[in-house]
Amino acid sequence: MFRQAERPSGNRLSPIVEKAVEWHPVLTKQKGATKHAALTERIIADIDAGLLKPMDRMPTHRDLACELGISVQTVSLSYKEAERLGYLSGEVGRGTFVRSRVTEQAGRLMLDRSPTEVVDLSIVRGVYLDAHEAASRQALAALAEGDTSPFMRPCRPIAGLDRHRESAHLWLGPLGVETSVERVLITNGAAHALFLALACVVRAGDLVLTENLTDHGVIGLANVLGFSLKGLPTDEEGIRPDAFEAACRAGGVRALVLIPTLNNPTSHVAGPERRHAIAEIAQRHSVFVVEDEVYKPLIPGPLPAITAMLPDFGFFLTSFTKTVLTGLRVGYLVVPPQYSIRAASILRVTSWSGTYLPAEIATRWVEDGTAQRLLAVQRAEATARQRIVAETLGSHVASSHPLSLCAWLKVPAHWTEDSLVRSLADRRIAVTPSDPFVAGPSHGGGIRICLGGRMSHELLARTLATVRQTFEQLPPVFDIGAIG
Repeated sequence: MFRQAERPSGNRLSPIVEKAVEWHPVLTKQKGATKHAALTERIIADIDAGLLKPMDRMPTHRDLACELGISVQTVSLSYKEAERLGYLSGEVGRGTFVRSRVTEQAGRLMLDRSPTEVVDLSIVRGVYLDAHEAASRQALAALAEGDTSPFMRPCRPIAGLDRHRESAHLWLGPLGVETSVERVLITNGAAHALFLALACVVRAGDLVLTENLTDHGVIGLANVLGFSLKGLPTDEEGIRPDAFEAACRAGGVRALVLIPTLNNPTSHVAGPERRHAIAEIAQRHSVFVVEDEVYKPLIPGPLPAITAMLPDFGFFLTSFTKTVLTGLRVGYLVVPPQYSIRAASILRVTSWSGTYLPAEIATRWVEDGTAQRLLAVQRAEATARQRIVAETLGSHVASSHPLSLCAWLKVPAHWTEDSLVRSLADRRIAVTPSDPFVAGPSHGGGIRICLGGRMSHELLARTLATVRQTFEQLPPVFDIGAIG
């Protein structure tokens, strides 16, 4: 009755033909359980078993109700519950699709091995040079020689030490965020800040929007917090205002999460007009905006903060890990005034407070100029590495930016993402396909390479030359079906 959607081989995605998957579930209702609970259990079990695969289009509510002899309302309740649990995703005007549950895949695809085992281009991290090593040693030596009693005190105040929050105020100003210290929380990195922001305003079942290709952290949080995540179409500046407006008009949107500066994985940067357009739409529809700006310090020019235009609806977050020093897990979260108490209470429940020791290092570096100096090192080295990418990979680059820590590559027509990842792994090069970043079915696919860490220009050039040579080869025999 239901026909399988036409699917590209491997993970290389192309426009989906709008046909429902051929699926004939058999319901086994436990005593006392409702029909919709039994159907939800079957949907989840068949997804976990691989009978329903990511991006499959589910049967319509009416067709499945007819197939099983149950009401349309029962099917609707089951689909909604499976969406809340992160297994399905509804697309207005298109239907319901099986979601790619990537939190487990991210750990498998993003390797964390010694450079002697593999050239790891799978993890976004800041560059690491002798300047970072020297600054780290000096900071630790200074801490050891000084008074350590502040780090042994009870974890108060929860939002962070006053001095740490004041230095955050200094760091945030050049990023376009002028705010009172009372609205700033010290967090254990950007991921922690993102969780706090969403936990303040989003409840299970709420609809949250993001880029159709976005950082896997927000995708994982959809599973943890139980909200429905929908990816929006993007262009070279990120989320398109018309797509955001349409989603808001459809109703039910609670929040928008976006990375407007050097988006991971595409490196798109939203200009001032785009930021104003997004803020205006969010204000008009009373949609909360969580602005993830971990990469914004890399951009030296002025770019307005979207959340600065949304005093009652904007959450702004940034951190030091990607821009100053990998491993310095300190984040700054700016919340609307009315959410200061709520955010601090969630912070207390999740970690009691940000960790004082790294926050002290970040504070000292902001105060004495070390953070700005290391940021300049990051910019210069990122520019040099991106130049090597452009020279070596050329037309294979789908999108990037001179200051980005990653590049998004096009998959040649005769390859699939999976086969390319495997072939590069055989050559001891780790990269990441699109799976961990997919928040919506409408995107062109690709492969991300990351350029951070301690790596010489010579090693990077040799590695990227191998990537180019692999792209230009025909795939191995077992992937010959990928050839058109």
